[in-house]
Amino acid sequence: MSAISKSSKDSSQQRAFRVQAAFVALGGDVLGPTEIAEATGLDPATVYRVLKAGLFDETFEQVGRGRYRLGAGSARLGMRTLARTPADPEAANAALEELHRTADGPVGYYIAVGSRKLLIDSVIGDFDPDDLNLDPLETISIIRSLRTGAAGRVILAHLPESIIAKVLAEPVPDGVGPGAIKDNQQLLDSLEDVRACGYAVGRQETITGWDSIAAPVMWGDTVQGAAAVMVPAARAAQDPGPLVDATLKTARQLTHLLALT
Repeated sequence: MSAISKSSKDSSQQRAFRVQAAFVALGGDVLGPTEIAEATGLDPATVYRVLKAGLFDETFEQVGRGRYRLGAGSARLGMRTLARTPADPEAANAALEELHRTADGPVGYYIAVGSRKLLIDSVIGDFDPDDLNLDPLETISIIRSLRTGAAGRVILAHLPESIIAKVLAEPVPDGVGPGAIKDNQQLLDSLEDVRACGYAVGRQETITGWDSIAAPVMWGDTVQGAAAVMVPAARAAQDPGPLVDATLKTARQLTHLLALT
């Protein structure tokens, strides 16, 4: 397959993913192209073409004049794209292992699922999950808010404005750390900082006594998730520069592996 044809295919898959994710993010059973365009940042004509193309494999169903909903085939698209992960999971885990050794802290790979994040791979080494307020079962079954934590904010910074507004309208989750950003304007300002520098630092946002650093994992121009590391707050405050560099390196490795799928 030529580079041009592969790029075209990936671009089509990305657009289809964004349209499908809009149904999840907006919480609507039936939507029109204009609503979806506002949620995805795509123009209405492009959304219309994606919807029409998706009728053939039942990714979408037309239920009225200009109205659509997810079809039976959306599950197949979701398996391919919503949970898009590197073709070589061992290489991806090795990248996390390297970050864990460098930072001497628990690391994780989150994927974006609508307006939430899901931890799909992690390396915690000798750290006790109880000390980190982690339920091992929850790490593979619970989607969490993008509102708190470096991983959440680094993903949120690259999502459409409609999803950002949806997250801002949510209450701050229970059980967060003392550094959780509760003011919406402060949160928006933090997203600008993420876009400017390419990473996020969370100061005890999710767990008391622990800071986090995260960098985005991309598929083309679409955010797919984040690589994140947690370290004791006292150690992170000393000089976060090397931890930031290591996290950015891991995110680049995951992004590269994702491009190979």
